[in-house]
Amino acid sequence: MRFEIMRLDDVNGTAVDSTVVDAASVNRIVQQAAYTGQRIYIRPADTTTAS
Repeated sequence: MRFEIMRLDDVNGTAVDSTVVDAASVNRIVQQAAYTGQRIYIRPADTTTAS
């Protein structure tokens, strides 16, 4: 499963940038954000594909 992780602005909470990662990377990114005090938003990535 893949997840979209968005880094949020500290002042107004809007998304500053985003990346899509696999499930194995989510824990590392969450730990890094907690260590540095970054605000992040995580949601399942859109996996629909056009046929």
